[in-house]
Formats: sequence, C-alpha cells, structure tokens
Amino acid sequence: MLYVVGHKNPDTDSICSAIVLAHFLDAYPARQGDLNPETEFVLRKFGVMEPELITSAEGKEIILVDHSEKSQSLDDLEKGKLVGIVDHHKIGITTSEPILYYAKPVGSTATVIAELYFKNAMDLIGGKNKELTPDLAGLLLSAIISDTVLFKSPTTTDLDKEMAKKLAEIANIEDINAFGMEILKAKSVVGKMKPEEIITMDYKDFEFNGKKVGIGQVEVIDVSEVEDKKEEIYKLLEEKLKNEGYDLIVFLITDIMKEGSEALVVGNKEVFEKAFNVKVEGNSVFLEGVMSRKKQVVPPLEKAYNE
Repeated sequence: MLYVVGHKNPDTDSICSAIVLAHFLDAYPARQGDLNPETEFVLRKFGVMEPELITSAEGKEIILVDHSEKSQSLDDLEKGKLVGIVDHHKIGITTSEPILYYAKPVGSTATVIAELYFKNAMDLIGGKNKELTPDLAGLLLSAIISDTVLFKSPTTTDLDKEMAKKLAEIANIEDINAFGMEILKAKSVVGKMKPEEIITMDYKDFEFNGKKVGIGQVEVIDVSEVEDKKEEIYKLLEEKLKNEGYDLIVFLITDIMKEGSEALVVGNKEVFEKAFNVKVEGNSVFLEGVMSRKKQVVPPLEKAYNE
C-alpha cells in the first residue's frame, strides 16, 4: 500500500499536503504525530478527517511530503520502500536507488501541489488529474497561509500568492486576509497549552556536521501568551539537551505582528552567536525580521557548523 506522510510533529502544511496529494495518487494520507490546534481548526473548517497515524514504514510504499531529513521521517524508513518526495525544503536525504523527487523553493509544499494541479501536470509525479474539490482546495490554501504566515514570511514567493488566489476561488473563500487571520488566531492558542506541549508543537531535528541540533518554533500574535512560560520552557529544553544528545537547541518565539523572533538558546551558544552575529545575553536574544526556520535559521546554523 502507498502512503503519503509528512514529518514528525506535523504542521498544517505537512498534514494538508499529505491529504491532498494522497487524493491525486490514489494513496493513503498519513501523519507521524498529533495535530496542532491550527490544523485541527482547518480540518474542522473544511470537514476533512485527520490522516491515519503511522509509526513504521515496514511493509509500506512511502512518499514523503514537506521534508526530506531522515531525522524528521519514520525511524525505520529503510524497512519500507521510499518511492518519492514532494517538498519545498533543502535536500536532506540520500537514497540507494533512484526515486521520484519534486521540489521547488517556495513558501509551502501545498504551493507545489497546487501548481501541479493547475498546470494539469499531476501525471509528472504519477498522479491522476482529478477534480480539486472545494474542501481540498481549502486545505491547500490554509497550508500556504500557515507556512508563509499570511505572506509575511521571507519564504513567500509570487507563486504562493498566485496559487492562494486560485485556491480561494475554488474553496469559496472571498477574503483571504480575513480567513488568514482566523488561521493565525487558531495557531496562537499557546496561552492555554502546557510548556511541554508548546515545545513539541513545531519541533524539528537536524544534523549539522555530525552534531545533533534541534530547532523549535511557536508563532504568536500576542507574546504575552508565552511570557510567563518561558522560564519553564527553557528548563525543559535544558533537560532535552542533556538527555537526548544535542549540541544545540534553538526555540523560536515568533511575534507575527512584530515580524521577528525571540530565540531561546540552549547548549552551544558560541556557534549560535557566530551564525547570527549576535551576543546572547542570558538565555535569549531577539532576532529582528527572522520568521522562517527554513530560510533564516537553518542555513546560517548549518554554515556555522560546517566552518
């Protein structure tokens, strides 16, 4: 059986892209973890069931969406058959034999899937050019809005905006900005969450020059939602660093309105300071204009480790 699955600690792009791509591939959509509040809101909004939870690749054909890092994928990926990847991140995996690989440097994986649909080109990745129903169009639109932070993220491209406009017409969304604010408000419910839930909400592992690095992120409209939880979040990150073999953990509290992020830095602060040319006073530093982990945090950290 063919499964389409996103990364661990799935976000809205990971879940929605898996659901829609599975539709075009006659495959099963899957997830590797619990849905976050934003994704729950989106699935309820469009009346779509959550994908099946899978923890093993054994006996399955697998297409990865929204990631290609081994550390973010199924732990036993090699026990299944990886047949393809559809993504918008840097290449993070090597394979022993050729696979389908389709990626573009845009704001979300949903944008890549939408473009294939509108260009009537699903056959390029082995799919069928089926109808994109309003509910599925709504999922792709939501994923684009989420990943580009309503087009505020520096990862946003003209293609993201073009696809969003076309998807909104199919999904019967008249005001993209108003709908986008609904999504961002659904995302920004961290005030009601426990610190351990906040940490794992959008957390990814990376390996830079043989060193294990964790980068988490939470996006908020009002930073006061997490202000009184930062100390406990930091202590939990310190425990995680100590117990799980990390060299560095960076946790971003992204202020959507201010368009910047406070970075809590645990572990190798020297390499972090080198990467961003900043001085970490105490446990954190504000990074002006930094909103994207993919484009603004991962590349400078990887470069600093490789140097």
